[in-house]
Amino acid sequence: MAEGSGNVNVSPGDLPPGDPQLIGMIVEHLKNHGLFDEFRRDCLADVDTKPAYQNLRQKVDNYVTSHLSTQDWNPSINKNQMRNGLRQSVVQSGMLESGVDRIITQVVDPKMNHTFRPHIETAIHDFLSGEKRDGAFGSNCAPSEQLDLQEAPPAPGPKTP
Repeated sequence: MAEGSGNVNVSPGDLPPGDPQLIGMIVEHLKNHGLFDEFRRDCLADVDTKPAYQNLRQKVDNYVTSHLSTQDWNPSINKNQMRNGLRQSVVQSGMLESGVDRIITQVVDPKMNHTFRPHIETAIHDFLSGEKRDGAFGSNCAPSEQLDLQEAPPAPGPKTP
C-alpha cells in the first residue's frame, strides 16, 4: 500500500524516462538550485520595455479610468467592494488573458531556446550524472530527449558537454 504514496528513496536511474516521479525530482532539483527564480528575474528585467506590456498597461489604465468615471463617489463607499468589483470587471473583460499571452510571446518565447533550454539541459544532465554515474541512461541521447521534454528544435550551434 505504501507504494502509491511515492518512494522517496528511488534513484533517478531506476526510473524510466518521462516517469512523473523522475520529472518531479528534476523540477525540484531545478527549483532548489534557483533556476526558476533566475528565469523569472531575467524575464521581469525587460518586460516593461516590451510593447505588449506597455499596450496592456495602457488598456488597463483606460479601462479603470472609464470604470471609475461611472461610479458615484461618497465618503461612506465601501472601497474594498468597489476594488473587488473593478478587479472582477477587468478579469471578465478578457484583456488580461490576451495581453499576457502577447507579453509571453515577446518576453519568454525568444529566451526559450537560447537561454532557458541550455540552462535546463545542463541542470538535468548534472542531476542525472550526479545520481547515476555509470551511464545507465545511455550516452547517445540528451537528458531532455530521454525525458520527452523536447518541445522545440534545439538551438543551432555546437552543443556544450
